[in-house]
Amino acid sequence: MSATEYLLNAVLVLLVIRQIRGSRLDLVNLLLPLAIVGVVGFQYLHSIPTDGNDLVLILTLTGVGVLLGAGAAVSTRLSLGTDGVPFARAGVTAAVLWVVGIGLRMAFSYASTHGAGPSIGRFSVEHSITGSQAWVAALVLMALGEVLTRLVVLRVRGHRLSAAARRTRPAQVSGS
Repeated sequence: MSATEYLLNAVLVLLVIRQIRGSRLDLVNLLLPLAIVGVVGFQYLHSIPTDGNDLVLILTLTGVGVLLGAGAAVSTRLSLGTDGVPFARAGVTAAVLWVVGIGLRMAFSYASTHGAGPSIGRFSVEHSITGSQAWVAALVLMALGEVLTRLVVLRVRGHRLSAAARRTRPAQVSGS
């Protein structure tokens, strides 16, 4: 793994720490993950190969990322702040799912350059995966799927929580 890859993974781990500590679902917490996703996508996702079984690999790993992100979002506790803005705090399950996704990608990247490259090559040939760009696209889209799904599910849950609170709030009486 390159220094850039280690840095990006460190940022993702720091996001886990931030999630455990908890944060408001405000504009900053919307834009920060989107910025990270944009940088990662621009840096690593140059094409999406569709030859052989490349697309099957890409869709499978993207699906794993989506499931991990949805699981992390669903297992994150939400509460409404006094200002009406939802507050999200990740528990153990959410943190574990987040770290599993990061860990799997890091382990694959490390293994591919530290002895497992020939095995990955044989697996790729046997399963009609046409090259390393398919693996790169699959792993990047797995990460993007994880981040974006978590973001969307939390936002939807937060919106529903805010809407439910507005419906149950007694009507304000205006003075004459």
